[in-house]
Amino acid sequence: MRLSEFRRAGHTPTLVASLLHFDVSFLCWVLLGALSIPISTSLGLSDGQTGLMVAVPALSAAVFRVTIGQLVDRVGPRRIGIGMLIAGFVPLLLGWLWGTSFPAVLLIGVLLGLAGASFVVSLPMASRWYPPKFQGLAMGIAGAGNSGTVIATFFAPRLAEHCSAVDAGTGKRVPLAQCAPADVAGWFSWHEVFALAMLPVALVLITFIVFAREKPQAPGASNAVPFSTLIRDRDVWRLCGFYAVTFGFFLGLTTFGPKYLNSEYAVSQVTAGTWIAIGALGGSLLRPFGGTLADRIGGTRVLLMVYAVAAALFTGLALTRTALGIELLLVLTIATLGFGNGAVFQLVGLRYSGRHVGAVTGLVGACGGLGGFLLPILLGYGKDLTGSFAAPLGLVAALALAALVGMAISRAHWRRGWTAATEAGVRI
Repeated sequence: MRLSEFRRAGHTPTLVASLLHFDVSFLCWVLLGALSIPISTSLGLSDGQTGLMVAVPALSAAVFRVTIGQLVDRVGPRRIGIGMLIAGFVPLLLGWLWGTSFPAVLLIGVLLGLAGASFVVSLPMASRWYPPKFQGLAMGIAGAGNSGTVIATFFAPRLAEHCSAVDAGTGKRVPLAQCAPADVAGWFSWHEVFALAMLPVALVLITFIVFAREKPQAPGASNAVPFSTLIRDRDVWRLCGFYAVTFGFFLGLTTFGPKYLNSEYAVSQVTAGTWIAIGALGGSLLRPFGGTLADRIGGTRVLLMVYAVAAALFTGLALTRTALGIELLLVLTIATLGFGNGAVFQLVGLRYSGRHVGAVTGLVGACGGLGGFLLPILLGYGKDLTGSFAAPLGLVAALALAALVGMAISRAHWRRGWTAATEAGVRI
């Protein structure tokens, strides 16, 4: 495949605008996870409460994605995307000026879920500009916006590393670990990270308004479809389940990973954020390659490999007892799941290209959000109940293995039933 052919086939400014929309939205969406250590320290939260806090944005996003997916098909992704970026300033303002209790951060998490629904704007906007043979690459590039998790997990802990207290002898700010909860309120506290996040949101809002364009439809054409039709489609639910594992577990490890490393191995917030950022960077960079490989050999074949490797890696996480081993395994696991995300949406693009792709993307994305909600809950409260992360991680490994079996069954069904794709010579 030549890149010049790919560029001619679609609309590059819209693809880039979609990527940036997705990127900055994900940056905001995972802020509670990236800041989980300073927030839980300042509010005195348990592992279970921290798991719930970082999981709430994922659950909220799942709800928003279904609704917004329907709106995208009816109104168009550009206008919806602009409105979402404007509304995204609300939870950032609340996090900056108001979030001083556990219920307050839960409410902020609910509102941050809207940023997590960027998915159903960015991917359909990009997908509609490209033909079936480029769906994997186009969706992979737009979907690489989950690299916003890299920015959040790398920079947010560093910005929140200090509190407002000043050492009388040195005149320097006191490290967070030595701060009393009442001191965590200065410029370098986690609250001000929410304020700083408004700057990239404003820049992307301007860029999106200037460069993003809707693909013209034929007169009278409409992608809208009743929700009741979607929920009767078995392929939609199969894709939902597979994405709940790839993206859901990717998101869950990204948001809860820093707290996991800190709670189990006393890893500092900066070091924990760095390791998670490395994994998220790998997953984000590999997502387009996962989509491209899916174009070449078929998305189902790629996902069979991804689920097999993920099951082995989660088993390794459950059995490993050293901090360095866990850190390395976390990086590999997050990167592997990110690679699989591109393959899932290659299948979505093939199955529903030109037919209510926004609504399908919303529903599949919602299930991905549910996976991202359940994993931190499982790990956090599993640790509270058992005293260790080993048992809940073993259960996650079993779920990845179940996805492997489900994909093997679905692949045989799809190879017989997706006649339009197979007749066009596209691999499934």
